[in-house]
Amino acid sequence: MNLSIVIPLLNEDESLNELYHWIAQVMQSNGFSYEILFIDDGSTDHSWEVITQLSQKDPNVKGIRFLKNFGKSQALHAGFARTSGEVVITMDADLQDNPEEIPELYNMITEEGYDLVSGWKKKRYDPLIGKNLPSKLFNFAARKTSKVKLHDFNCGLKAYKSDVVKNIEVTGEMHRYIPVLAKNAGFHNIGEKVVQHQARKYGTTKFGMERFVRGFLDLITISFLSRFGKRPMHLFGAWGAIMLMIGFLFALYLGIDKLFLNPTGRLITERPQFYLALTAMILGSQFFVAGFLGELILRNKKEQKNYLIKEVINPKE
Repeated sequence: MNLSIVIPLLNEDESLNELYHWIAQVMQSNGFSYEILFIDDGSTDHSWEVITQLSQKDPNVKGIRFLKNFGKSQALHAGFARTSGEVVITMDADLQDNPEEIPELYNMITEEGYDLVSGWKKKRYDPLIGKNLPSKLFNFAARKTSKVKLHDFNCGLKAYKSDVVKNIEVTGEMHRYIPVLAKNAGFHNIGEKVVQHQARKYGTTKFGMERFVRGFLDLITISFLSRFGKRPMHLFGAWGAIMLMIGFLFALYLGIDKLFLNPTGRLITERPQFYLALTAMILGSQFFVAGFLGELILRNKKEQKNYLIKEVINPKE
């Protein structure tokens, strides 16, 4: 199969028929073998009924239904697990992404050798204050933090090699950072294509300003995982050593002052430096313990992976 098109959606019953016919026309005119996977993320309108009708009419259409709203990341993860195509395309269901971009995205993966191609909505038809400006700030921060040179991390229209979607896990709100997840998984050939963005035809956006707050929090998480996810002791050990050194210096100062400089002065426990030294040593010890626990968890996971690989390669052992 050439293409798997994964479309997460929430309450988009008005646009689904038009989107399906648009995609089918593009697929057939280019001679692609394809499947369309609609992921209904807990819609409360008639979206699932429309998907069911489309799948009965066209065997290329498949649907997955969540009984409640779990979020776009979980919808994409469920869709990725069920794809069969050589190239996987993701797009939104609100008709703001143009299916006619798909053939060129497919060629960039299959002929130009990209692992992932992200769309760039260079000209947007969204409100300036509500979406455009926050999106620009978010993309700037994501670009600087992740070192992935993309202009539009949040564009729903993306193309992937099948290996990419099978080797990343999209959880929480991490759908915004799939290019970063792919880079961390070893897929470094990431490209970008300017795509046509269209004004929303039906309904209203399902995302508010709170998504940017969650997005920045997730950015901090993925930044930490990118830098220290495989070596937590490098972070916690460094902070632990700094805190222990601070505590030791304060304790040394208090000891010298009490024994040699001012033996008749206040008790050590009455001086604020004592509590600074105690707090720093406790924090330093806790940082070291956190680093050790992180390393132990990583080692355990690596051993489990090696065991599973061995079982697959030589199940008789």
